[in-house]
This record gives sequence, structure tokens and C-alpha cells, in this order.
Amino acid sequence: MAQNVTQKLIANHLVSGEMEAGTEIALRIDQTLTQDATGTLVMLEFEAMGIPQVKTECSVQYVDHNLIQEDFKNPDDHLFLRSACKKFGLWYSRPGNGVSHPVHMERFGIPGKTLLGSDSHTPAAGSLGMLAIGAGGLEVAMAMAGEPLYTKMPKVWGVKLTGQLPAWVSAKDVILEMLRRHDVNGGVGKIIEYYGPGLANLTAMDRHVIANMGAELGATTTVFPADGAVKAFLETQERGDVWRELLADENAKYDEYEEINLSELEPLIALPSSPGKVVPVREVAGREIYQTYIGSSANPGLRDFAIGALIVDGKQVHDRVSFDINPTSRQILENLISLGLLEKLIRAGARLHQAGCNGCIGMGQAPATGRISLRTVPRNFPGRSGTKEDQVYLCSPETAAASALTGKITDPRTLDMDYPHFQEPKSILINTSMLSPPAEKKEGIALEKGPNIKPLPPFEPLPDNFEGPVLLKVGDDISTDGIMPAGARVLPYRSNIPEISKFVFEPIDENYYQRAMAHQQQGSLVVGGENYGQGSSREHAALAPRYLGLKVVLAKSFARIHWQNLVNFGILPLTFVKLDDWERIDQDDILYLAAIRSAIQKGKRITIRNKTKQEDYEFEHSLSSRQIEMILEGSLINVIRKKQ
Repeated sequence: MAQNVTQKLIANHLVSGEMEAGTEIALRIDQTLTQDATGTLVMLEFEAMGIPQVKTECSVQYVDHNLIQEDFKNPDDHLFLRSACKKFGLWYSRPGNGVSHPVHMERFGIPGKTLLGSDSHTPAAGSLGMLAIGAGGLEVAMAMAGEPLYTKMPKVWGVKLTGQLPAWVSAKDVILEMLRRHDVNGGVGKIIEYYGPGLANLTAMDRHVIANMGAELGATTTVFPADGAVKAFLETQERGDVWRELLADENAKYDEYEEINLSELEPLIALPSSPGKVVPVREVAGREIYQTYIGSSANPGLRDFAIGALIVDGKQVHDRVSFDINPTSRQILENLISLGLLEKLIRAGARLHQAGCNGCIGMGQAPATGRISLRTVPRNFPGRSGTKEDQVYLCSPETAAASALTGKITDPRTLDMDYPHFQEPKSILINTSMLSPPAEKKEGIALEKGPNIKPLPPFEPLPDNFEGPVLLKVGDDISTDGIMPAGARVLPYRSNIPEISKFVFEPIDENYYQRAMAHQQQGSLVVGGENYGQGSSREHAALAPRYLGLKVVLAKSFARIHWQNLVNFGILPLTFVKLDDWERIDQDDILYLAAIRSAIQKGKRITIRNKTKQEDYEFEHSLSSRQIEMILEGSLINVIRKKQ
């Protein structure tokens, strides 16, 4: 039977289950990726399992998020991660070496392999013909221990590309077009696979841009074939020996279909404060800006910086504009220097930052209050930039560079110049000096734990009966940044759950922490709308609320990774059977769940009593028997400990 690329990847790694959409499957994981904002917990979780060495083919720990060292917390955690890599057998990418996703693509990505990462943009590696999935840290720790990934078999959404990108239009506009059509929940429960003649005009790094932001559609992952473009990329990286062709069979079928004619695209831009609010740049041209920003995992390639350099070459950016350049890897920075491109950027007025995530995760480069910031980053959730009243727009490097020159949002097609096409060199400088391989001798290596690293809190099993207040009611598309904010003020506490819990829901309700602590022993609930928990794989968005006593989340629907993180830490996720019942529940209502343990074991439907209003509502769960055990025991960690 003819198979598409996704089906081939899954079939080659299927441990258990059937490839039927909606049913649970288990997948063998070849590689793992962790970064420092999530990896500290992963290493603590792996240590708690008592397993001496990782069992994957390749596991890599990157330090790319928490690079600001205003006190001891971040550097202490960097040393902890370095020691954990030596002790447990991981590669270690040092601070300043670059963003995990492009570096992994450059140095470790292999067509046909599976990759599980504790970062929601891990699907970027799908650009190489990999099955790359973002997950919570605990699931990554399990994969490092040799356990399979359990997930629901997604539908495969085939997107046929035809035509060729016009001048001033690039890969970012392709994924923005997908978001314009389908918004931030259009890919939920699906793997997006791109195919068709238009692929011939997209490089491997162009595909990285598209695969990276498939996460913004809510997709499980994005897959491209491993064709000649992938071979050319790996040969440039001096790793051509790992290439293997992986193509869809002729007459392969997809569960859903889409088609994009690349020739018909124009420059697009996402308005504040959602990646799904996409319009043509021409519709908002002329708005005064404060900042433009090129870099991040969503535009990480050499061409993304090169095109910006060629646009501003011989010119000067507007004196009101902060033109921020964030190289995505040390290697790309060296090549920008050797090709004379960095000089063009600097002379035009660019501000150069170290290779890392930086402002994308709110680590510096915050914009002025209420002023427009154009960024090539993947997300523009409210306040994510570090400025509470921010106005972040998402765009291509072409639009960012053009707007830097004029001081206002500018359709790059209106510049008085020809489009400066950039041809990728076939030979580049390769830099592996800041990648430390696993230690050969691991005996006697101790973990270096600074004072900010605290043990994981205990997790109590689910009670038979539960009564508690609805501490918060929120609407649709609440992101993990709204639940557990990132940024320089918060993320240094990533290995200290009691401290980081003080920021839970702060962007939405500054008093949530105090109210939650008052009900910590009793427990509480949260009510959400559609797509609750979209965005980051950050398991702190489940773990910290759990520490504060959150027992149950009631929502119209959940984002995939956050739903699994809730289950991993013993928080029961339930969805409304009648969506109108969402309107009937108010903040501070007291809800009662009777015989809840037996209820979730016996069936999918659960009745909840609103004691404040004397009403009953029906909810349902989609837990497998394995996941029900996690909820009953209080966490996946408790399940593991019980079996040892």
C-alpha cells in the first residue's frame, strides 16, 4: 500500500498500537533535544529515575534560552546541565553556541530518525525528513531512559506546494499564509506534510522556517521529504554521509488536503497578539515602529540574515528604530563575518546580540511601551517580549529590514531597489568547537547543584471526592505564556518550583498566587475556552499550578502538549459536553466531583455539581488506561516510582 512520508516514519518506529487516527500509539525515539529553560527539570527527573546513562542514539542539551546572567541562578544552572551531560552521557552545547533547533539541524539531524524535544518548536527538524515532536520534559526524560513516546495517532494533512516564491516573498510568508487560512488551532490533531513541485524551490532551511511555525497552528509536527534539497544542505554541513532519500510513494494518500500556489503569495504579517492574526503587509503599511528584529528559530538560516544585510547595505536605519540582529548559531555568525555580511549590518546601524533565543523568549530586547516591534520570531503572545503593553508583529526578514530603513511598517516591494537574491555558498565555515561530546569516563562524576535548584515537590493521588473553587475563568487560546510567563524575571526559577509558582497566571490575574495559596490544601479548578494551553512545551505551566493546588481544568478544548503535561502531573483535564455550559460557570463557583476515581475508570462521561448555582454539568475525558493510572496516582513520576 502506498505510504506518505509521515506514515513511513511512524511505521518504522511503531512500538505498539495501530496507525488509525485518534488511537494511542507508542513510538521509538532515536534522539532527544533539551534546552536550558526546560532541561533542568528533565535532568532532575532523569536523576530521580535512577538510570545511569541515556539510552537513545543521541541526546543533546542546549543552553540557548537563559543567557542573561544578572545573578547566580542562570550560570549555576548552566554548570548543573554541563555536569548532568557528563554524568548521563549527553552532548552539551555551551552558552553562546546557538539556538537548539538550527544547531541540531546543522550537526545532529538525520533523515528518517525520530526526535523528541522539550521545546514546542522541535518540529523544525521535520525539514530534514525527521519525525520531530515537541513534548513536556517528563516525556523527554522517559525517552532518554529508553521508553517510547505515547501519543494519539494524528491525521496526516497533505499540503501541496506549486509555483515559485516571487521577489520579496520568502518561506516565512508560506507559514503565515497557513496561519491566515487556519488560525492557531487549525493543525490540532494533525501532522502537516508538504509535497508537490513547489518544494523544488525551497531549501532545507526554508523548510525549517515552515516546519518550526507549524507549532503555531497547533500541529503535532510538520514533515518534509528528504530529497535533493536535504542532501545539498547536509553536504554543505559536511555530513552528506547521513543522508538517505525518503519520499512519499506515488499515489500516496492524505487524510486532508490543502494547496498553496507559491507564485500567488505576497508579504504577510501577524498582528498583535496572536500568530493567527495574519494580514498582507500592505494593509498595515505606514504604522510607525520602534524595533525590528531578525533571528530566532523561526528565521534561523544564513540567508535570513544575508537578505537583511543586502537590503540595508550602504544605507542607515531610521534613527528611531532599534535594529536587532540575533545570530542563531556561532557558526552562522562566523559565516556572516567571512562573507562580509555582518559588516553591512553593523554599518547600517544594527545592534548585534549573542547567538541564542534572547528577545524571542523575553530575555532582553524588550520594546518600548505600546510601540510596534517587527520580529521574525515565531510567537507574539501578549507580554512575551518582556513589555506588558507590547505591540509585536511577526514578519519575514525582508519586511523587517525594509521597515528598519523607513521607520514604519513597509511592504518591501515598495523599496526603490531590486530584490537582492542571495545564493547560498556550497562551502561554509563549520564550527563544532562549542559542542562537548559525552564523557568517555563517567564514574565519579557528581551533579553540580547550585542553591536555586530544589527537589521536585510531592504529588498526592487523586482523592475519591473533590470539592473546590473555580479560581480563574479564561477565554479561548490562552497560551502557556499566560499560564506560566517566560522572560528574564521568571525563567531563572525554572529549577525552583515553589519560587516560579509565584508567577502562575500573573499576566491574567496578578492575585492568582495569593488566592491559590489560600486554597492549596483543599485544591482548586480552572475553567478555560478553546485551545487552552497553546504555545510552549514548558511543563512548568502544569507543574507550578499543580504545586498551588490545581486539581482539575475544565475547557472547551486543549492544546496537545499542555494537555499531556497536565496528565503527567496528575491534573485532570476535562472537556465540556455542552459548550454552552461554559457560560454558566463563574469564577469563585464551588464545584463538586463525586466518586471521581471510579468515574474516570468506568467511562468517559463525568457529572460535576455546581454547588453555588445548584446545577449539574456533563464533561468527558479522552484518557487512555495508561493515562488514567497517572491521574489516579497523582503523576507519571509516582507511577514510575511505584513500579521500581
